Amino acid sequence: MTAGPDTQFADGFGAPSTGISRWTDLNGPVRYLDFGGPADGPVIVCVHGLGGSAVNWSAIAPLLTGTCRVLAPDLAGHGLTQSLGRGTDVASNRALLHRFARSVAGGPVILMGNSMGGMISLLEASVAPASVAGLVLLDPALPVVAARPDPVVTAIFALYLTPGLRRVVQNRRRQAPAELVTSILRLCCADTSRVPEDVIARHVEVAVQRAGLPGTEHDFAAAVRSVVRTLGYPHGRAYRRRIATVTCPVLLIHGIEDRLVPVAAARAAARANPAWSVREFPGVGHVPQLEVPRQTADAVLDWLDSAGQRAARAARSPARA
Repeated sequence: MTAGPDTQFADGFGAPSTGISRWTDLNGPVRYLDFGGPADGPVIVCVHGLGGSAVNWSAIAPLLTGTCRVLAPDLAGHGLTQSLGRGTDVASNRALLHRFARSVAGGPVILMGNSMGGMISLLEASVAPASVAGLVLLDPALPVVAARPDPVVTAIFALYLTPGLRRVVQNRRRQAPAELVTSILRLCCADTSRVPEDVIARHVEVAVQRAGLPGTEHDFAAAVRSVVRTLGYPHGRAYRRRIATVTCPVLLIHGIEDRLVPVAAARAAARANPAWSVREFPGVGHVPQLEVPRQTADAVLDWLDSAGQRAARAARSPARA
């Protein structure tokens, strides 16, 4: 499929409040959701996490579009963006995000990244500082610290890092799309009942479409290995050094009940980067933008009016208005 930046895709998503589905060509088709917002507002590009997609932002985006323009791509090998020969590792998707921000957003942007998306956003701010006006990090994948690992999370990552075992389990049981979405939300949320039903339905719709795409398990496994490699020895040291070079305004939000990235990692990053603004959410898990979208949106908007004002001004380029 070849598509331009304004091509709409008939995937059942069309209402502006839930995002208009569009495609752009970045060395291959890339799907993204355009949630709208004022043309002269600061541009926020939302970067989903491992195994996620643009619909991960469908609860919070409408709460931001009163003042901000909000876009959310599906990274390569995620959502409806097939890899088609492109890498699904962290470095490859960092490069894809860079091209997306330049060609679709058209200038410096605020990157709002969750989990792996936070890692990719931090790396983009380090590698291409002129392209990133500011960062909003929601439970980002951060350098490992000494903390008791969650046994379920450990088992899942071990599964994807062991190809033979992964194939055996996949062949024995493949979850239906609705079951898959439910299991992921249970892992990522402290309280799944907080996630709106219509938002869950949108995740299931994407999971149904994704089930028909080839190579999804291979792409996901490659992404998992890349995230673990970036965090682990010896690459973890290089990642820490990259984080230390980030100079744009940063808001770090972290759920205290996060099972995937312990809050201890966020606290260590905050100590190492005292200029960052930090918010901890009690009783919240790994995806605050889904679990407590109003609380998260309020924190983002408050930051844009205070410590993040410089980021808001830079992301509101006169040439784009």
